[in-house]
Amino acid sequence: MSSLKPHAAACSGRRVIKQCLTPNAKMTVIPPQHGRWVPLYRHHGPCSPSSSTGAAKPSLDDLLRQDQLRVDHIHWRLSSESDEGAFAVSKASVKQRVGFEAAYFHDQPVIRVILGSESKSSEVQEMDLNLFFMFLSAMHEFGLSKIISEQQQQQGVPPGVFQTVVLDTAADLPWVQCAPCPVPPCHPQADDSYDPSRSPTYAPVKCGDDACDQLGIRYSGGCGVGGECQYRVPFPTKSNGSFSSGTYAVDLLAVGPNTSITFHFGCSHAAAAAAAGDFDDNTTAGVMALGGGPESLASQAEETYGRAFSYCIPAATERRLGFFYLGGGAPGANIGVDPTTMSYVATTPMIRYSQTPTFYIVRLVGINVNGQRLNVTPSVFAAGAVMDSRTAVTRLPKTAYAALREAFRGAMAMYAAAPPKGSLDTCYDFSGEFFVVPHRIELVFDGAGGGGGGVPVEVDRSGVLFNDCLAFVNNSDDRMLGILGNLQQQTMEVLFDVANKAVGFRRGAC
Repeated sequence: MSSLKPHAAACSGRRVIKQCLTPNAKMTVIPPQHGRWVPLYRHHGPCSPSSSTGAAKPSLDDLLRQDQLRVDHIHWRLSSESDEGAFAVSKASVKQRVGFEAAYFHDQPVIRVILGSESKSSEVQEMDLNLFFMFLSAMHEFGLSKIISEQQQQQGVPPGVFQTVVLDTAADLPWVQCAPCPVPPCHPQADDSYDPSRSPTYAPVKCGDDACDQLGIRYSGGCGVGGECQYRVPFPTKSNGSFSSGTYAVDLLAVGPNTSITFHFGCSHAAAAAAAGDFDDNTTAGVMALGGGPESLASQAEETYGRAFSYCIPAATERRLGFFYLGGGAPGANIGVDPTTMSYVATTPMIRYSQTPTFYIVRLVGINVNGQRLNVTPSVFAAGAVMDSRTAVTRLPKTAYAALREAFRGAMAMYAAAPPKGSLDTCYDFSGEFFVVPHRIELVFDGAGGGGGGVPVEVDRSGVLFNDCLAFVNNSDDRMLGILGNLQQQTMEVLFDVANKAVGFRRGAC
């Protein structure tokens, strides 16, 4: 049996949560006991609460095409919003503006949060309690129940509605679909829609308020009826012209049981698709933006939890649970052992620029294949790389990718080559292979450690090959910023210590 083939998953309905929250799920790193954390799933993964909705999964061609739309938009923003001195980006090599922000909805990391203070019907409350106590039961099996206090366990689920949202580290404005939002123009979602008229703590942001003014040209949708602040966020789909728009509002948000913050977000009454099929693979309620701008959850939660968060994205083919953690306690040293979990943490400086505050940037200094450093000078990586939770396939400088491809092809010479699949140009035919183990790839980050040669972080085996192809793609220009995609981040906890400008990596966390 090939190790590259997806494992069968017998998950359906409510059984998804329990089957994925058992010791068999192999959560090897316990999230810290301060801050707030919730389970994290892949949108179409076997552990997703929406896996039984029957939503269509995107084809590989569609995923790669939309992945490129995402990359083109990030590169355009970095090129257009900064001067040449801040980023060594060749504007001539960046494609024409892609008018998108929130991005597509393929198999991406999602969490469930509780929005508003709507009183639940007895039936809905019973369902939420079942889910909550199933979660607590699994936490006891993990030894995690101490993270939630006895009082919180007795109080149960707070008021409000569960919303499944996509985590996005390269966007600033969170939004969800709000009732009324007929289908179409809105897309069907697995959760009940958030209805602002049922939440007594809901309030629209008024035009002229500071929160409305800070939306600026990028997100402002003008002033609506009654002086209510409007927002607009376009995003890429199968056709151009799709967007989310509506009222910029404020309500309570709970990430984890019984702790709510006052939260500004886009309340969308028109998540409009420009063409039929644009949202075929989407059953989420919206996007939870985690970028560095003032509108994001990371920025809004700073006063309560500190300016830090982390996540662990499970491998796409495994029936395992990930997690999202909001709060302080992220890494503070270049290499060390976390005192809470006694597990190895490698960290690298986080680079931020005032012209593009959304993006969290790190810098590679090399790549190792099977322990051998590629013959690529650190200057090739000088532009840096954007940390992105939603881009799937990592983008490397052209020179670095060529060296990686050559070394990888040499190491995999015993396997039959296969034709390219879209932008993936190093593919294999593993038919008849009993067991396939891809060769080890380490991304070496800038930092004081690793024997003076940078900080090496090994990519999990599940992030080396994707659809039987090397899971990396080259940029068209060495001067363009790279993008570290979620395939290469999966199974490791990625920690964003925004306050102390550090990014950390803890392998084998989920």
